[in-house]
Amino acid sequence: MKRPRAVLIGPPGSGKTTVGRALADRLGAAFRDTDADVEATAGKPISEIFIDDGEERFRALEREAVAAALAEHEGVLALGGGAILDAGTQRLLAGHTVVYLQVGLSEAVKRVGLGAARPLLVLNPRSQLRKLMEQRRPIYERLATITVDTDGRETAEVVDELAAALTEEAP
Repeated sequence: MKRPRAVLIGPPGSGKTTVGRALADRLGAAFRDTDADVEATAGKPISEIFIDDGEERFRALEREAVAAALAEHEGVLALGGGAILDAGTQRLLAGHTVVYLQVGLSEAVKRVGLGAARPLLVLNPRSQLRKLMEQRRPIYERLATITVDTDGRETAEVVDELAAALTEEAP
C-alpha cells in the first residue's frame, strides 16, 4: 500500500510548501501539494475558486485531492491549511505520519504577507489569521504525530529536525 513518508499540516505561513520541498529533496522523494492539485483540477487559482464557486466547492475539491494524494503519493505531501477541518480528511489521516508545522502569528504574518491572495484573509487579515490559527490549532495538535516549531528558524534547521524525527519513526 502506498503512503506518504510525511504529511505536512499547519496554518498559512507555517512553511508547508517550502519545508515540504526541502524535506522531499533531503529524503530523495517526490513533493506534492494538494493546493496545487486543486488548482490543476479546477483550472484556476484557489482565490478564483472561492470567488467563482464558493468555499464549499473549494472544500469539496480539496477533500478529493487529499484523499487521492494520501492513496497515491509516496513522498512528502503538503495539505492546504484548512484541509484538516473536514472530518473525513481527519479520519483518512489516522495512521499516517502527520507533521504539524507550528508558527506564531507574527511570524505567519511576515511570511504570508497581509496583501497576499488568500481568500479567507480578505477583510482584516491579521485578525482573520489569528482567528483561523486559534480555531485550527487543537485539530493540528490532535492529528500530529510529529510537531515542529518553525518560528525564527531557517528551512534547513526545520528539515534537519524533521529528517531525524522521521528516521526515528520509521518501522
